[in-house]
Amino acid sequence: MLELAGIIILGILAQWVAWKFKIPAILPLILIGLIVGPIAAEYLSEDGTKWIEPIWNGDKGLFPGDYLYYFVSLAISIILFEGGLTLKRNEIKNVGPVITKLITLGSAVTFFGAAIIAHFIFDLGWEISFLFSGLIIVTGPTVITPILRNIPLKKDISTVLKWEGILIDPIGALVAVLVFEFISVGGEGGFTKTALIEFGKILLFGTTFGFTFAHALAYAINKKLIPHYLLNVVSLSAVLLVFVESELFAHESGLLAVVVMGMVLGNGKLNNIKELLYFKESLSVLLISILFILLAANINMDQLLLLYTWKTAALFALVVFIIRPLAVFLSTTNSKLKFNEKLFISWVGPRGIVAAGIASLFGSKLLKQGVEGAEYITPLVFMIVLGTVLLNATTARLFAKLVGVFLKSSNAILIVGASNPSRLIASFLKSKGKRVVIIDSNKNFIKQALNEDLEALAVNIYDDELRDNIELNDVGYLIAMTGNDAVNKYALANFSTIFGEHGAFRLASSLEVINATSEERENFFTPKDDYINLSEAFRENPTIKEIEINSEEEYNKILELLAKEEKSIPLFIEKDKGIYLIAEFEKAGLEKKGLTFSYLGKDIDESYKTEKEVYL
Repeated sequence: MLELAGIIILGILAQWVAWKFKIPAILPLILIGLIVGPIAAEYLSEDGTKWIEPIWNGDKGLFPGDYLYYFVSLAISIILFEGGLTLKRNEIKNVGPVITKLITLGSAVTFFGAAIIAHFIFDLGWEISFLFSGLIIVTGPTVITPILRNIPLKKDISTVLKWEGILIDPIGALVAVLVFEFISVGGEGGFTKTALIEFGKILLFGTTFGFTFAHALAYAINKKLIPHYLLNVVSLSAVLLVFVESELFAHESGLLAVVVMGMVLGNGKLNNIKELLYFKESLSVLLISILFILLAANINMDQLLLLYTWKTAALFALVVFIIRPLAVFLSTTNSKLKFNEKLFISWVGPRGIVAAGIASLFGSKLLKQGVEGAEYITPLVFMIVLGTVLLNATTARLFAKLVGVFLKSSNAILIVGASNPSRLIASFLKSKGKRVVIIDSNKNFIKQALNEDLEALAVNIYDDELRDNIELNDVGYLIAMTGNDAVNKYALANFSTIFGEHGAFRLASSLEVINATSEERENFFTPKDDYINLSEAFRENPTIKEIEINSEEEYNKILELLAKEEKSIPLFIEKDKGIYLIAEFEKAGLEKKGLTFSYLGKDIDESYKTEKEVYL
C-alpha cells in the first residue's frame, strides 16, 4: 500500500515540477523511477532491495507474476487510444508537404538508418535492431511542447515540430507493434509462412475490432444512448473491451485495435469528441505518472551497465547527429524552409513517452520468450529518450540563437474575440503585413474568419490549450475585444505575460464607460469605447478609413473630432513602417507628423486642413 501511494504522490509531484520549470514530464518521472529502483538497490538500500519493487519478489513488490505487464499493456492501450484521437485526416492534408514527408520519408530514414547502426554497433539481430529503430521514430508532443514553449520562433518552424510530434506518435507506435508481431510469431524459424499468417491475423482483427467498436461507440454517443455522466467511463470501458477482445482473437493485436479505434473516432462526427479528449488526457497524465516510475524502477543495474560502453555514445551520436538531420533534410528538399530552419528542426527531436512505454513492454515480453538481444531494447530506448530530452531541454534555446531562428522581437498579434468588428480590424492589420491570430469559442465566428482567409482558432479562453500552443510563440501583442467584460479582463490578467510582450489591451467595460474609471494603459481604443460603441460604429460604417497627418495640430484635431462622434473610433497610427495603438504611439513619444491615422466610422470633415499642410 505504501509503495502504491508513493508512486502516485511522486508521479504527480514530478508532473508539477515539470509544469513549474517548463520541462518535459518524462524527465523527472524516469529519474525518480531510477532513483527508487536500481539506484536505491545498488547504493541507498542496506539490504540491496529497491525502494519500489514493481514485480513481486518474495515478501515485497506490487505485481505478482505477469500482472505488471498486464497493467502496462492496458495503460499503454489507453495512451495510444488518446494518440489516435488526435490524428486527423484533414490535418495530414493541410499541414503541408514538409510534415507529410517527415512522417513518411523521415520515418523510413530513421527506421532503416537506426536499425543498421544498432545492428553493426551492438551486434544485435536484425529483428531486435528494427524493433529498436521502430520505437525511436516517435517525437511526441508532450516532450516537444515544454521545450519550445518559451522559444520565440517563426510559425512555420513551430508548426512543423508540433504536428510532426502529434502525427508521428501513433504511426511510430503502430510500426513498433507490427515489428514486434513479426518477432513474436516468427520464432527461431524467421519469417515463415506461419509467421506471415499470424501477422495477417493481427492486422485483420486489430483493424476490424478497432473500426467496428469505434463506429458502435460513436453511434451510441450521438444517439444519446449513454447518459452524459457515464460518457467518459463507458468510453474507457469500450477501449479496454476492444483491447481485450482483439487480444483473445489474435494475440498482440490489441494495441493496433485501440490505435485504429482512436483514429476512426477522431475523424468521425462525434458530438462529444472534445470532452472525451479532455477526460482521456487527464487519465493519461495519471497513468503516465504511475507507468514511468514503475518502468524505470523495474530496470535492473545490470541492464544499465550494458550501456556503460563507448558503443552507447556512438549509437546516440549517430542517431541524433546523423540520422535525424538526414531524415529532416531529405524531407524538406524543395521546401520553403531556409537552411538554418532545417538545421534547427534537425536539432529538436526528443523521443517521448510512447517510445519508452512500449520499449519496456516489448523488451520484457521478448526477454521472457528468450529472444537474443532483447535485454538491450529497454535500456537503449530509455537512453535515447533521456538523452534527447536532456539535450534539447538544455540547448534548444541557445541553438535557436546560434543558427538565427530565434525571433528577437515577437510582433504577431493575438485578438481574443472573432466578432464582425474584430475580423475587420484583423483583416486591416493583415493587409499591413502583420501576422494576426483570432481566437474565439464561437465556432460560427471562427468559420467566418477562416472563410475570410484569416488565421483563427476555436479556443476557449479558460482552457489551458492556449498556453501550450507553441505556434503562438511569435505573438507579442494581446487585444481582448469580446462582448464579455469578464472575458476581456480575464484574458489580460492571465495571458498578458505570455502574449503581451509589447502590450496587452482590452475594450473598456460598460461600467468603466459610465463611471469613467477605465485604466488607460489597458484601453485598446479610448476610455469611452466599449463593445457596444464598437459594434454600433461597425454597423453604421463597416470600413476602416485612413487619413494622412502632417502636423501635431492636425493630430490633435483628429482626436478631438473623433471624440465628438459617438460612432467613430480611432484605431491605429502608422509611421515609419510601424503600426501603433493611440496610447502606444503617444507613450513612444514619436513626432506627430508624417504619419497615417486609421479609424472606424464616418468620414471626417477635413476642411480644417490648409492647402500648405496638405502638400507638406
